[in-house]
Amino acid sequence: MSKRRKKVAVSACLLGCPCRYDGKSMTSPKILELLKDCTLVPVCPEVMGGLATPRAPIEIVKGRAVNKNNEDVTAAFDQGSQIALDLVLEEGCDAAVLMQRSPSCGCGKIYDGTFDGHLIEGDGWFTRLLKEKGIPTIASDKFNEEGLSSLKDDHLN
Repeated sequence: MSKRRKKVAVSACLLGCPCRYDGKSMTSPKILELLKDCTLVPVCPEVMGGLATPRAPIEIVKGRAVNKNNEDVTAAFDQGSQIALDLVLEEGCDAAVLMQRSPSCGCGKIYDGTFDGHLIEGDGWFTRLLKEKGIPTIASDKFNEEGLSSLKDDHLN
């Protein structure tokens, strides 16, 4: 009997999709290599919520998702994060590797809401939902450094 192939949700920008706020991707060959034996489930909660690419940078300000033009995009973040979460749950993902510092996908550190490049402790909009459901998450930079050992052994090894 063969083992079930592990499923990992991955920020779509890390897989080459040009869905970042600046219209670019952040393709990570190392992540692709580390996860070559897993089924990858690409997610971009911001695009899934209807936000355009490119778009003004967004940060979390006083519990709201606000872009640099001071437009509140919280509804799009709520909608996209829920759509992405539903996909992750439907696919039975074991874990998620997410774009570091992103207002939707950041894990452990996000920008502070001043649009000055300062980081604070915290998680992105989508990441918080994943954690509430008990799905292990890790930021892409940490995953690149630590590899599969950075996630719980019972999820990916």
